[in-house]
Amino acid sequence: MARSVSILGSTGSIGRSTIALMEAAAPGEFRIEALVANRDVATLAAQAVRYGARQAVVADPSAYGALKAALAGQGIALGAGPDAVVEAAARPADWTMAAIVGAAGLRSTLAALSRGGTLALANKESLVCAADLVLAAAAAGGATLLPVDSEHNAVFQCLMGCAPEAVEKVILTASGGPFRDWPLERMARVTPDQALKHPVWSMGAKISIDSATMMNKGLEVIEAARLFGLPPDRIEVLVHPQSAVHGMVQYADGSLLAQMGTPDMRTPIAHALAWPARMAADIPRLDLAALARLDFLAPDPIRFPALRLAREALMAGGGAPTILNAANETAVALFLERRLGFLDIATVVEETLSALPACRPDGLDAIVALDHAARAEALRQAEARAATV
Repeated sequence: MARSVSILGSTGSIGRSTIALMEAAAPGEFRIEALVANRDVATLAAQAVRYGARQAVVADPSAYGALKAALAGQGIALGAGPDAVVEAAARPADWTMAAIVGAAGLRSTLAALSRGGTLALANKESLVCAADLVLAAAAAGGATLLPVDSEHNAVFQCLMGCAPEAVEKVILTASGGPFRDWPLERMARVTPDQALKHPVWSMGAKISIDSATMMNKGLEVIEAARLFGLPPDRIEVLVHPQSAVHGMVQYADGSLLAQMGTPDMRTPIAHALAWPARMAADIPRLDLAALARLDFLAPDPIRFPALRLAREALMAGGGAPTILNAANETAVALFLERRLGFLDIATVVEETLSALPACRPDGLDAIVALDHAARAEALRQAEARAATV
């Protein structure tokens, strides 16, 4: 029987890649239950018709009229708004891709986990700001949680079948982004257009900026700690410009296992889509002879303070990771709007962490409230910086 699939974030790069892999699979292997997008009605409607989705939802209520017109007479259930997104995530599906960017994807992730099945998690922010809730929802629903971030998927593959006590540490790699060799005075003048030009990966705007500041890697350290149950001192980050090694696991016997491949998100998506089996994927293979060399170096803490901030938030615990994530999302948005400097992103995050108490939120409502408070404080900090320029 065809496996039913829901894709939360179907019009983004992860969602499109997921659909492309499904389309290339054997006929009848998959069917689409629900597709969710933010407001890209044209792409969502085309996907829903082409692949016979049973439901199509836009998160932005103002786009509902356009969606209704585009899918009139198709017999596809429609929805709009945050509650409709959650309802789509809760529909019965064997496998769900959670690819809504940022904290906005938390409620739908929880809904999908609560009804069981397999959840492929591309939304690291859900684990960063609400790890206890996410893991509890997975346990209560009997859901299988599979990491799709290339680094965590790589570590997951290297850990298969091995006892946790045999693991000395995991190593996450980072390309270093487009500014890994730039002096600070030049980085202070970075524009959004420059920061969006990642040297290796093709990603959405928010993730591209996070990669340039290395906050993306900081969030991934927090995610790895939650996913794999490791303390911060057993999670290492190395800059690896070639982006051929995506993650490694060091074992107690001295063995170092690495997962390698071309820098293409279709590989971890394919692994999660077919798990526990493997599926064929038309992805360029890694040519080691052509690559010729693999470089690894420690990240520069002066150029990239975001990695330090994420580690400090992880060690502080409580609501600190929630504050970190919300402040970063706000600062990145302001940078993309050219209302904040590139180096000021980390500064605003640090000032927000210092300004707010990091007591542990006791449920989803408390997490949402803390998220809102952190965004408001980050905006205040950013506006204060702008006023002094």
